[in-house]
Amino acid sequence: MITYSDIEQAWARIMPYVRVTPVMQMERGGFNTHVDSQIYLKFELMQHTGSFKARGAFNGMLSHAVPSSGVITASGGNHGAAVAYAAKVLGYPAEIFVPKIASPVKIERLRQYGANVNVIGDNYLGAFAAMQARQRETGALVIHSYDQDSTLAGQGTCGRELDLQVPNLDTVLVACGGGGFIGGIATWYQQRAKVISIEPENAPSLAYALAAGQPVNVPVSGIAADSLGATQVGGLMWQIAKDHISQAILVSDDLIRQTQRLLWNELRVVSEPGGATALAAIVGGLYSPQPGERVGVLLCGGNADLATIA
Repeated sequence: MITYSDIEQAWARIMPYVRVTPVMQMERGGFNTHVDSQIYLKFELMQHTGSFKARGAFNGMLSHAVPSSGVITASGGNHGAAVAYAAKVLGYPAEIFVPKIASPVKIERLRQYGANVNVIGDNYLGAFAAMQARQRETGALVIHSYDQDSTLAGQGTCGRELDLQVPNLDTVLVACGGGGFIGGIATWYQQRAKVISIEPENAPSLAYALAAGQPVNVPVSGIAADSLGATQVGGLMWQIAKDHISQAILVSDDLIRQTQRLLWNELRVVSEPGGATALAAIVGGLYSPQPGERVGVLLCGGNADLATIA
């Protein structure tokens, strides 16, 4: 299980390569909140490649020896883009496997970064199996999208950054798929703030795991499946979740889409469905901050098809 120190070391490695993304405090009563609560949005969707995934990708490559065959991964799109981008910056070949449900917008970005892209499998598991077979042939370094220590520690640097920008938060809302992002952030905060998972109703990997007391397979569908569509949370993050994630809240696809439009109408910010998921819990009143509560909300991805927001 990763530690606070692992995240500090990851930050030292990746800081020359990633952006410090901005934080904005919402006006009192904004987004359906109590007038006396304090809501801070962290725009991690402004990170390189449009999501937090660049943090874990850089940390994975900078903390391991990379062979001449380069790096390889399976991804719904955002992680693949981050791996392709980091590999390009660091000078390594990259091969990415994505499922057929991946957004065409995301697949095109992978190719723009110079990666060898393979579209295969009906879902993430299918793409992952094909990636494993290819890796046995090439010996490339696997950069896992969520179930790898270096990935978790890299994503945890976003929590470290938010903690410096807005000290003494009471609660942090984080979207969850496979759990690499929320696992890293929960490791950073531990018991100093409540870390709450927000998931689509159609991709409830952590909610079901918490209910069952162990990771379980879940059916995955819906508008955020390409970024939050893991059929099961990672084993590494589960060890963290048991102690440091207080609850999981499920939001509907309609509410996620409403939140995307609200972000555009109110802030002129384009978010993909997964990136709007954490805020959707507040917009829909499924999480209601208390008077005086200081809440951080991670807007984690911006790789949207603009036609779906119009």
